[in-house]
Amino acid sequence: MDFLDPKSIRDKICIVGVGNTKYGNFPETDAYGLGAEALKNALDDAGLRLSDLDGLVVNRIPSYERFSEMIGLKNQRFGFQLPAAGRMSALSVMLAAAALLTGQASYVGLVYGNNGRSVRDYYGGGDSLWSPWGFTSPGARHAMMFRRHMHLYGTTSEQLAHVGVTFRKHASLNPNAVMQKPYTVEDHQNSRFICEPLRLLDYCLINDGGVALIMTTADRARHLKKPPVYIRAMARADTYTDTSFYTPLDDFWYDALQQVAREIYPAAGISRDEVNALMIYDNFSPTVLFSLEGMGFCPRGESGPFVADGNLGLDGRCPTNTSGGHLSESYMQGWALIVEAVRQLRGECGARQVKNCEVVQYICATPIATSIIFRR
Repeated sequence: MDFLDPKSIRDKICIVGVGNTKYGNFPETDAYGLGAEALKNALDDAGLRLSDLDGLVVNRIPSYERFSEMIGLKNQRFGFQLPAAGRMSALSVMLAAAALLTGQASYVGLVYGNNGRSVRDYYGGGDSLWSPWGFTSPGARHAMMFRRHMHLYGTTSEQLAHVGVTFRKHASLNPNAVMQKPYTVEDHQNSRFICEPLRLLDYCLINDGGVALIMTTADRARHLKKPPVYIRAMARADTYTDTSFYTPLDDFWYDALQQVAREIYPAAGISRDEVNALMIYDNFSPTVLFSLEGMGFCPRGESGPFVADGNLGLDGRCPTNTSGGHLSESYMQGWALIVEAVRQLRGECGARQVKNCEVVQYICATPIATSIIFRR
């Protein structure tokens, strides 16, 4: 196998188990307990036991060592703890895939636990480079980016509203979503500003919850409980220059996403038009616009009309965040979106199921732009 060839991963690694907790406010537990519950559910989903795991990747759980001790995991050959940032969800999958491809592990559990709601994590404060100007939260940075998009391309808040409206409609079909009551574009426009031009309904939810995945090689996956979901291709591009880390101004991570697009579709042997559903990291609703443009699902500057035309709905051109995403299901920092991708490809999503779903693409527009293409 040529590990320098992006096509070398095609269909060699699978997700064979997924699990999650309920999402909400659970002060009686913590990130460890939420992660442990999600891992148990994922193992049950795969028909595996804890003793089958010889690899572990944890995210947002304070201590890899403590978590392993608490769940009784012994003799693992591969283990990592990644930082809490949401862009680490795809990187965790990539890391586990590398371990499996190189024989460092046979079965890897990937575990995310977040008790941000019960500990009142507001994702903001006075620790920003821009603090002297009151620029102290991720929402403020995305608000400035969207204001620039409005200026350059004429994008409107009414067009942006269709992102949240569509995802809430999807969430109304998801029993596990925290926010299920549908709302209208008018409701969005009447919601209060948090950081103008972004309104309350443009912001992700802060909830407690846990998510877990089980990954293994294709040959092992054939003998397990559920149909495997194959990783067809993966790509990433990091952007750390000048102000691009959080506020790329005119760029919107466009160049990085374009690089990812140039790599991932040829590596997958699947065209953009063959993707049946998208899972887009939606910490704030403008990120969905940036992702669609950067990956080429619509021309640059035209994402506003694109989403307003209904293209993100279940019957649209690009059914997106069918679980409700971060805006309505829960903010599990990309992890729950990957679980939704697996369930869509298995045909397990009930009323929100995308018809004939064979290919799902995960996209994350951040300073580490990532994408993964999954297939049935």
